[in-house]
Amino acid sequence: MAALILSAQLCVGLNVFPVSPLLPLAIEDYEINRATAGLLVSLPLLVAATLGLPSGILLARIGLWRAFTLGWLSIALVSCSALAPNFITLLLIRSVIGLGFAVMLTATGPLLMEWFRPKEILVMNALTTAVLSLGIALSVATASPLAEIMAWQKALSIYAFPGVLGLAAWLAFARTSGASHRVVGISLREVGSVLRSRAVILLLAADAGVLSQYTAFTGWLPTFYNEERGISLSEGGFITGILPFVGMFGVLAGGALALRVGSPKTILTVSGICAGLGGLGTFLFPGLGGIYPSIIIMGIGSWLYAPALLTLPMQMDGSTPERVAVVWGSLLTFTGFAMFLAPIIVGSLRDVSGSFFPGFAVFAAASWALLMAGILLPKDVVASQSQTAPGRPAFDNPKPDA
Repeated sequence: MAALILSAQLCVGLNVFPVSPLLPLAIEDYEINRATAGLLVSLPLLVAATLGLPSGILLARIGLWRAFTLGWLSIALVSCSALAPNFITLLLIRSVIGLGFAVMLTATGPLLMEWFRPKEILVMNALTTAVLSLGIALSVATASPLAEIMAWQKALSIYAFPGVLGLAAWLAFARTSGASHRVVGISLREVGSVLRSRAVILLLAADAGVLSQYTAFTGWLPTFYNEERGISLSEGGFITGILPFVGMFGVLAGGALALRVGSPKTILTVSGICAGLGGLGTFLFPGLGGIYPSIIIMGIGSWLYAPALLTLPMQMDGSTPERVAVVWGSLLTFTGFAMFLAPIIVGSLRDVSGSFFPGFAVFAAASWALLMAGILLPKDVVASQSQTAPGRPAFDNPKPDA
């Protein structure tokens, strides 16, 4: 089950941002402006954001097995990108990945609570985020070179093909606990109570702030470096690909740090400082001597906090799988809307002002919300541990004869 969960995160990562280094090619082929091209990056995030909270609420009735099956199927369908005859069709195909992102992310938390002990959950949160980052790094760094030897739409299909294999593996080997066959739900009143929590509000703001910067920069830095710094698209994609690659190690370090540090406040604070300072340097420094260190620092800061943030909802007072699904779904919704708007806003401000600096400055400022969350998070946010035991069902299992 651990291998299947990690494979799902890797496939999602492979398909979130591979089009980012290819936006200049899309602009040229389809004769569209930068704001429209940014939809190829942001529309899948909008779909994920729209479905995030509803998925968290309805997951108990969908079931974990069906949720992951739907997620794998959506990734597999993106492999049809090479068949898209026009921009609109490609945009619709790309948006399907948002469905997979939504259901897989919201289902991962309860599934981890079902199969792993508390400390193992923290480790798994670090590993799932690391492989997600690895997938992003691989696709962003290799998309431009791959597009040089084949049509760039075919390159997008290649990144989605592992979803076909993943769907087959999930159908063949996945299982969820069948110890209980009750249907568990969560009322809208309880959802509102969860979302009114000060800690949850701070987590939502922190995640949305830092990942909106991450998305804006990942989407447009290759083009910025090409137009403003005279760097080739391939090298610009390679530089930007360092963000998730470094983040892969950052999130593993964050998981190890979270095992040793009792309070998540320290981790969020340190991560917020790195994300904020590194983000400014990526576009303010004129030469590679400043750009490379800034990219590395921002990559660490953008992922270091993730294991602690994702595990925190499981450690709060009154935590249940249903509440965790709501919090994770809410993170996806609020962060997803911010990530959806980020590339569009940067592209629009570039079209209006003739410069990337205004758009980059807006989201560089937003990233400091992570630091503020680390400072303002209540000290007693972590409750005494009462976690779901391994093998205990978080939700009803819909798979026949599981």
